[in-house]
This record gives sequence, C-alpha cells and structure tokens, in this order.
Amino acid sequence: MRFWLRWRPLLVALVVSYATAGIGGAFTDLGPWYVALRQPDWKPPDWAFGPIWTLIFTLAAVSAAMAWQASEYAHERRRVLVLFALNAVLNVTWSALFFTLKRPDWALMEWAGLWLSVVALIVGLWPISRVAALLNLPYVAWVTIAGVLNQANVALNGPFH
Repeated sequence: MRFWLRWRPLLVALVVSYATAGIGGAFTDLGPWYVALRQPDWKPPDWAFGPIWTLIFTLAAVSAAMAWQASEYAHERRRVLVLFALNAVLNVTWSALFFTLKRPDWALMEWAGLWLSVVALIVGLWPISRVAALLNLPYVAWVTIAGVLNQANVALNGPFH
C-alpha cells in the first residue's frame, strides 16, 4: 500500500499530462494548410516537435507530482492544481487557435498567456519545491522558441482571415 501512495501522484500526473498532450495533439493538423505556410529557415524539423513535447509533458508531470508531495498545506496543493490546470487549458487553446482555426495571429496573442502560465508555474512552485519549479525551465525555453516561431509565421504569412 505504501508503494501505491508514494507513486500515485506521479501516475495521476502522467495520465493527466499525456491526456493534455493528446487533446492538444488532436487539434494539431499538419495538413495542406500548415505545409503551405512559409517558415523561417531556423525552424526545427517537424519530426522534432513530438519528442520535445513528450519530454516537456513528462517533466511537467514529474514537477506536478513532486510539488504535490512536497505541499504541506491544502492551499499549496490547490496552487499546484490551479497552476497546472491553467497551463493545460492555455496549451490546448494555443493548438486549437493555430492549427484548427488556422489563426496564428490569435495564437500569438494567446501565446503571451501560455508563456506567463509557465513562468507562473516556476514562480508558484518555487516556495513548495525548487526542483519541481526548475523542471519547468525547458518548458519556458521551448514556449519562448515556439512564440518566436509563431511570430515569424504571422510575419511571413499574414494576414489571416
């Protein structure tokens, strides 16, 4: 029983994290519209996005589980849940705006909220678990790169209707 209690937060976090990735992935269509977009020369290859996001979602799940287990008070656990839930919603929304609605311009505006939500994860988790907070540094780095790429897509392909 002790084994389950120790590992349950990580298993739950992994399931929720990968479910979030799956929902975002369902909104991601690399079909003709996306292929026709002009891309900057420095854009990473499409095959790299899957492994990068898998690593980020895995680190986020480990971060969530660590912060949950390190939380001493109910308000800290609520903070962990709210921060990760807000981030998940913004992550999925970005994919829906960019790929499903084909509005990189709207996605760029929403990107600011996504980026701030990752910073909020780092800042909000810091007092609970510094390691959990630091596990989100690759996430903020990747979302920063994604935002610059998003801005390049808007500049190279806009306006969008």
